[in-house]
Amino acid sequence: MVILLLSLLALCWILVVYHHLIFPLILRRLRKVKSAVPVSAFRNRDLPEITLLVPAYNEVDVIADKVRNIASLDYPRDKLNLIIACDGCTDDTAIKALKTAAEPENKHLQIEVAVFPENGGKVAILNKLIPTIKSEIVGLSDASALISIDALYNAAAQFTDPKIGVVAPTYRILQPGSEGEAAYWRYQTGVKLGEAALGAPMGAHGALYFFRREAFCPLEADTINDDFILPMRMVADGYRAVYDTEIVALELEQATTQMDLNRRKRIAAGNLQQLLRLPKLLLPRYKGIAFSFFSGKGLRAVMPLILLCQLLICALLSVDSIFMLALTLLQLAVIIGAAIAPNFENRLPHALNVLSYLVNGYRSSLEGILRYLVGLEKGRWKRVSEQEI
Repeated sequence: MVILLLSLLALCWILVVYHHLIFPLILRRLRKVKSAVPVSAFRNRDLPEITLLVPAYNEVDVIADKVRNIASLDYPRDKLNLIIACDGCTDDTAIKALKTAAEPENKHLQIEVAVFPENGGKVAILNKLIPTIKSEIVGLSDASALISIDALYNAAAQFTDPKIGVVAPTYRILQPGSEGEAAYWRYQTGVKLGEAALGAPMGAHGALYFFRREAFCPLEADTINDDFILPMRMVADGYRAVYDTEIVALELEQATTQMDLNRRKRIAAGNLQQLLRLPKLLLPRYKGIAFSFFSGKGLRAVMPLILLCQLLICALLSVDSIFMLALTLLQLAVIIGAAIAPNFENRLPHALNVLSYLVNGYRSSLEGILRYLVGLEKGRWKRVSEQEI
């Protein structure tokens, strides 16, 4: 029994080290910023029509900035459409969107405000509206994210390649809620570059991404991470996905520590769901994409369970081992310390803030996975600030 437990513990540690250290080093060696498609030479071509779809649920505080941002984008007026989908909003999101669109500098914008009386969830909105869109290219964007001014030209230039099905931009946060969150998203940018070098970025960020309308297939009603399942199903169907660092989605909303942890619970549940729904991406025929999916998103989906498993094994072995007892107590101290660290963030070294963010993230992720396994995590969406703690 001891040999079995030690073997399992060694396997857990190997997977932890591989996922957090070895695989990122591989991505670091592979990643490179590809030269952007020359937009200047592309402007005189017959540009594709693009429809930006913005699902919104009680976004009255940010919707005016979103409409003004889209109205200011550098793209032919007759080739850009905007749909604001108000999904059971209980505030004045729809009214404010229309008032902002009527401002003199925004009157050229072709805008539709679709009002749904009941909150059906983001996936329901996508399934209802995307099949009705006539434009060749669809962009999905959060109401709280601003889009770089030349984003549409850059996206259109990417889609000149008929094999490209998805374009994933770079995600940035205007005001990170913590040092750990800022470091995490800097790290994720490097990860995306490495994933792209292996074949495709693993999903996109819901703040903004583009895809070919003809490649869209309706999503299951309980889909959690639509920004992974939607684009990666297109990749599984033979389309290519690219990561474009010239296109930027800037997040305006600043998440509190608790809001960020709530978001990570939901993302963790979605990570497990997408692993169960897209196992074909692990097949050898997908080559670098399969390797990236297993090493990154796949292991991330089960990493909270791996970390819990190794902690329990250490606890079992601590009965006869002082070393294992000390290791168990050390891990428990780190977990407890991380839980209280956000209260002292401004007084802690940068490294400890990042460690706290990582540990608390995995604690929240474990809760999200367990909620999904027992059926408590549904696909229906809420603003992070309104989610139950």
